[in-house]
Amino acid sequence: MTVATVGVHIVDILTRPVERIPEGQDTVLVDQIRLTAAGAAAGTAVDLVKLGNDVVTMGAVGDDELGDFLLAVLAKRGVDASRLVRRADEQTAASILPIRPDGGRPSFHVPGANLGVTLADLDVEALRGARAVHLGGVDVTFGLGDPAFFALLDELRAGGTIVTMDLLSEMPDLLGMARAFLPHVDYVLPNASQALLMTGLGGDGSGANGGSGGGAGDGGDVAEAALALLADGPRGVLVTLGGDGSLVTTADGVEHLPALKVEVSDTTGCGDAYCAGFITGLLHGRDVLEAARWGTAAAARVATGLGSDAGITDLDSTLALLT
Repeated sequence: MTVATVGVHIVDILTRPVERIPEGQDTVLVDQIRLTAAGAAAGTAVDLVKLGNDVVTMGAVGDDELGDFLLAVLAKRGVDASRLVRRADEQTAASILPIRPDGGRPSFHVPGANLGVTLADLDVEALRGARAVHLGGVDVTFGLGDPAFFALLDELRAGGTIVTMDLLSEMPDLLGMARAFLPHVDYVLPNASQALLMTGLGGDGSGANGGSGGGAGDGGDVAEAALALLADGPRGVLVTLGGDGSLVTTADGVEHLPALKVEVSDTTGCGDAYCAGFITGLLHGRDVLEAARWGTAAAARVATGLGSDAGITDLDSTLALLT
């Protein structure tokens, strides 16, 4: 496989537009309801396939109906989900996302089987065969914060594998623990809130399913946070800023990339799409800044639909946004 994604797998149940939660047992008619494969590993895997990559995904789901659905939709999208572990005593992670008319997305979330993922659940030989490994949501897959897994990541990188890392929560304690991964990855892609919280430069934060497409904050503070994360050892820190684009920080300096102008329908999965576009750019031999532009285009495509698998159809149409 070209890419292996490791970490968080979620079933998203999305509806739009939601202007209010009805009282009592009232009913509100909406335009659309969808179920999708989401999460920082599963959602990114689907987008990577759409962008032309062969992808295997690893992690854990429950042995339940949601797990059945998640495996079926991943297979339908072309992702190899055969390495996903199924746990009889856990439910598959799921989120209910009422999407506001402006594309905002509060959430109700059950973390489920994601919390128990460990190195023993992963196919190490498949990881060794991948050109890129994407870690999605290591702040909530606590068992992967294992010295043996760090040693494996170091081995993969020494052999030329690109290792990228995205985050899921906006909980300071979890993000602080995730910082231990930074010396063992090439690129980390937090949103602004996560970057600030990881470095102690932000507020308290909240939410268990923050994703990686949003986040705002003062630009100077975010740049300071990105530089602090870069000092921990990765080759680059790419902070997504929602409608303000992204901040690309490497040893060469800090560059701001603006977002592309599109009609935003739903921001769910934009961070996952950014990661998929960025990884695809690197695998096509592009430099970090150009690969980040590919990520920007992928995120813009997803923002036009409903759910983390919306908008993107293929690489050519995605890159057409850049011309």
